Amino acid sequence: MRGLSWLLKISHIILFLILIPSLLFGDTKLAILGSGTPNPDPDRMGSGYAVITDQAVYLIDFGPGIIRNAAQLSQNWGGKIPQMNVANFEHAFLTHLHSDHTMGIADLLLTPWVMGRSKPLNLYGPKGLDQLAANTLKANKIDIDYRINGTQPANKTGYKFIFKELNEGIVFENEEIEVEAFKVPHGDFEDAYGFRFTTADKVIVFSGDTGKSLKIAELAKNADILVHEVYSLEGFKKKTKDWQKYHSEHHTSTIEVGEIASLAKPKKLVLSHILFWGSTPKDIMEEVRSTFTGDIIIAEDGMIIE
Repeated sequence: MRGLSWLLKISHIILFLILIPSLLFGDTKLAILGSGTPNPDPDRMGSGYAVITDQAVYLIDFGPGIIRNAAQLSQNWGGKIPQMNVANFEHAFLTHLHSDHTMGIADLLLTPWVMGRSKPLNLYGPKGLDQLAANTLKANKIDIDYRINGTQPANKTGYKFIFKELNEGIVFENEEIEVEAFKVPHGDFEDAYGFRFTTADKVIVFSGDTGKSLKIAELAKNADILVHEVYSLEGFKKKTKDWQKYHSEHHTSTIEVGEIASLAKPKKLVLSHILFWGSTPKDIMEEVRSTFTGDIIIAEDGMIIE
């Protein structure tokens, strides 16, 4: 019996030693929920990402289709990530109020509630997001009232939201994560933001929609992952002058993204919100590689990056 007791103690010690790295350093993942643009590409949903920690999911942007893509990653629908059960979604951060980043708000507010969320959604975003969310609930009042007052089991809180307007600096922190917001140049948008997420084991930076910004290079210095929007330079050359003016002020070319990444030196550069304009993923990769020689990933919906 003493021998058995000793073996049990040893096995417990070994198990504890195995678990130490995950307990101390976490296992943060990035999920690509939507890598698209305003162009209705059926293979790329509107902008949306998830930073996944051991305890929670933190959404960045909520373009059309991202809730369905998120559900596909959950165990409920054949995926492998239990945190991606949409009923768990309690925190969402918005970069700016362009429709390809916001049109999934009805799905984000209502579907997790229908699936059992009882806590209000915490929404962090620029001024005006509160109006968008409130008007979305107003537009869906008949549905909400029916679910609450009819025979369907439904709580009275999970569809609601708590809005927190963004300013530059730390906008959220708890025991496992810190979120810093910073402004980026996106044409005449005064309230366009990027985000820097810091966990025990990773730093992940999101550019949002932006023109070339040295601030991103600074905040993404030696980051584990930099998610940056991009457009094809060769495609840009074929655009009319008015569209060239618009895109050069609002977005970042392949060459410029490479220059930013060369300054920041992230472990992984993830290209998303890609304006291909006839270019292939290989073309985009080659253009960026002309100014950055590090690890480059072309984002695809459903991709998990560790």
